[in-house]
Amino acid sequence: MRPIVVYDTNILISGMVWGGVPYDCIKLAMTDRAEGVTCTEILAEFDEKLTTKLEYPQFRTSRIITRLLGFLRMVKITNRLESVPTDPDDNKVIECALVGGATHIVTGDKRHLLPLQNYQGILIVTAADFLEQFR
Repeated sequence: MRPIVVYDTNILISGMVWGGVPYDCIKLAMTDRAEGVTCTEILAEFDEKLTTKLEYPQFRTSRIITRLLGFLRMVKITNRLESVPTDPDDNKVIECALVGGATHIVTGDKRHLLPLQNYQGILIVTAADFLEQFR
C-alpha cells in the first residue's frame, strides 16, 4: 500500500534546503512511492519561515513552492480543528492529514506532534522512522 503523507513545515524546510533524511522522505512523494498532501496554510508557513528566518529571497522561495506543488496534492482545510492545545499552529498539520486521508504525518516536532504518536489512525513519525518503513 502506498502511504499518504503530510510533511510538517520543519520537514519541508529541512528537506528542501539542507537535504538528508528529510529530503529522502520528500523524494518518496516526488517519485510516486508515496502520495504527498499539503494545504495553503502549511505552504504559507513554509514561505514565511524561509523568507524571515532563513532570509531567502522571495523568488527562490516561490520556486521551491512551485516545485512542491508539482507533486503534492493540495487540500482545503477549515482551520477549525483544535487538537493540539499546546501549539495551535500544529492543528493545520493534523487537519490537513485528516482532510487528505493521510496515513502518516512526518515531523521533527518533538514537543507537540511526535508525543501524540497517532491521531485518529494517522501515524505521527520522524523522517527516519518513515524512511525505515517505506524505503
